[in-house]
Amino acid sequence: MTADNRLVIKGLRVAPLGAPEREILQGIDLEVGPGEVHAIMGPNGSGKTTLAYALMGHPSYVINGGSVTWKGRELLGMSPDKRSRLGMFLAFQYPTAIPGLSVASFIRSAVNAKLQGIDKTTDVDPTDSMRGGISMLDFRKKMREKLALLRMDETFVTRYVNEGFSGGEKKRLEMLQMAMLEPEMAILDETDSGLDIDALRIVAEGVNAMLNQNLGVLLITHYQRLLNHIRPDVVHVLAQGRIVKTGGRDLALRLEEEGYGPILREAGLETNVSDEALAVPKGPELEPVEAGR
Repeated sequence: MTADNRLVIKGLRVAPLGAPEREILQGIDLEVGPGEVHAIMGPNGSGKTTLAYALMGHPSYVINGGSVTWKGRELLGMSPDKRSRLGMFLAFQYPTAIPGLSVASFIRSAVNAKLQGIDKTTDVDPTDSMRGGISMLDFRKKMREKLALLRMDETFVTRYVNEGFSGGEKKRLEMLQMAMLEPEMAILDETDSGLDIDALRIVAEGVNAMLNQNLGVLLITHYQRLLNHIRPDVVHVLAQGRIVKTGGRDLALRLEEEGYGPILREAGLETNVSDEALAVPKGPELEPVEAGR
């Protein structure tokens, strides 16, 4: 495996655009390779969503230092669409509704845009199936396959994007987009947030169905119990803008038992709140998957 196959984050420092002196991320070092699932856990306000947004180029944040490389390219100077064309994907914690735009049209536009590649070669015209765009026949065939994989009804794609969707439906649409775009690096920003046990199970099963040796996953989560179902290779604890602890799945189990307090104190950080306030939310109970995901 070459370095180009890994997402490599070095010394990443990020602040809000409106207050560039107030850094939320204060030097993140992290590597995610293909076929690896890395879980990031941390107290509220630790910078988890900021990390996800910074990696995808959200305009509300400014990069104060560090580098992010993947596939031999520096990502931080790229626009969000170029990062996506390069094979990155972000599943949002709070997806936005787009009234009047059907799910099928939305996803077909995204698939065709990705086909142009990062440099938007003129050899490909996304609107023309004869010049590299996906034909309607091929698109419908692929969509049916992915809907079946995720156990979703075909009528789902006729609805407007997230309009009137429940929390579970919004997260399932994120998984459908991921399945159709087939990224090589997926950042899942609290995909489990606000879901009941049935929706959480469906989303977890959807993620597991897409795991493969070419896909790296950065899974940001509040709940250790999600990690009973999506088995991480590595668990990181993010607190006060930096990664303070890295370990295996046993680290997530320790967090569920003890909360964040002991680990933060081991890292020399002042918590200023009780251990009860730093407990890891339990979340809905899920049946654990069998070993050897």
